[in-house]
Amino acid sequence: MASGYNLRNGVSGMTRREFLHAGAGSLAALAAAGLPGLTRAASAPGPNMVFILSDDHRWDHLGCMGHPFVKTPSMDRLASQGVIFENAFVATSLCSPSRACFLTGQYPHTHGVRNNITPWNDRNVTFLELLKKAGYDTAFIGKWHMPGSGLPRLRGVDRFVSFTAERGQGRYLDCPLYVDGRWRESRREYITEELTDYAIEFIDARRDRPFCLYLAHKAVHHQWTAPEPFKGMYDRISDLKLPPEADPWVGLVDNNITYGMLGRLPDLYRRYCETITALDSEMGRLLEALDSRGLGENTIVVYAGDNGFLWGEHHRVDKRWAYEESIRIPFIVRYPRLVNRPGTRIGDMVLNVDLAPTLLDLAGKAPPRTMEGLSFAPFLSSRQVSWRSAWLYECFKDYPYTVPDIFAVRTRTHKYVETDSPCHPPELYDIVDDPKERRNLVGTEAGANALPALKRELDRLKKEAGII
Repeated sequence: MASGYNLRNGVSGMTRREFLHAGAGSLAALAAAGLPGLTRAASAPGPNMVFILSDDHRWDHLGCMGHPFVKTPSMDRLASQGVIFENAFVATSLCSPSRACFLTGQYPHTHGVRNNITPWNDRNVTFLELLKKAGYDTAFIGKWHMPGSGLPRLRGVDRFVSFTAERGQGRYLDCPLYVDGRWRESRREYITEELTDYAIEFIDARRDRPFCLYLAHKAVHHQWTAPEPFKGMYDRISDLKLPPEADPWVGLVDNNITYGMLGRLPDLYRRYCETITALDSEMGRLLEALDSRGLGENTIVVYAGDNGFLWGEHHRVDKRWAYEESIRIPFIVRYPRLVNRPGTRIGDMVLNVDLAPTLLDLAGKAPPRTMEGLSFAPFLSSRQVSWRSAWLYECFKDYPYTVPDIFAVRTRTHKYVETDSPCHPPELYDIVDDPKERRNLVGTEAGANALPALKRELDRLKKEAGII
């Protein structure tokens, strides 16, 4: 482990609070000195903000991340104009907890949405609420999907558009929407296009204040559906580059059937990939709307996925498990006023809990001490920063699924995983030498050398979180 690492807060040499407030102070100081791109972030009115969240889009399924055939020209362009975090993760690889992490800047053990059945607590404070108090026009458009008594009365939101069909998952085709307190039939057949329409309408509203748009798509969640001309676009690809252990019927064995992965894995995978490209097209339409209206220069655009997805790796499908394919997400940020090296790739580990404090930081507002994430704003201007060297992954039982409670520590080089089930013994991987996590080092000489420090790290992180 890195010397000087503060286990309680995850930052070398300083506490999390010191890091957050030092970061905000340094941005303000640089703004006062006239560094391009920081002046508006440190004083009102702040920059506009657009956060685009997809569902189940894993980190390596973009053209700019080297996928062999998936076409994502809009996401690639966003990365070329901004920065891409190549090691971005979620604190829990599951829809509801991850979404709450993005909104609150807190881990699931703090915000309380531990799985897809524990309800959202209306006392939770979101970055939208705080930005509204700071003078922003705000909108939540798209997938809510957190348990509770229906859709929330979300504080600090001027426009609220969501859906409850399919237990909150929504439908790709003809999905009714809840728009500012009233139900409306869909105006477009395909939901990704419909949500993008609402997003552009919000951007186009007459205003004299900055805006913050939270746009959460259903795509690319199961049941994968793409419209023309994307439907079937990858049917002619014979070698899908699926992992060698992914047999065509893996979705029907070893409890994988509970995830609804009925059918041949290659066929489902093609549908997934074409749905990604359909999403990318609508993302391009939104970016074009920003740029054509002269808003691109002063708008922070963030694109991320709520978790990854397993396509047969380790003989598994879906997410939840602590493998890289499950916990790692795309994370791209464009902000022309601040990013001084477009196309930069950043290898430091960022988390979904970092979004909220970062947006507040860029708006010139100190993140509240209740937030557990860190502001990654300094990375955008290529500044050196002391950063986390390890973090806690947690996944709580989510009935009726058979995944146990999982806790893991992920460092820059290793991952150690424990569960509460004797059927799933501990796992330890050297991420540098074994990025696909095929060789469990528990019981080996290399594992014996690394295990004691990793186990101590995991136990302390769990203790600090109140889990043990």
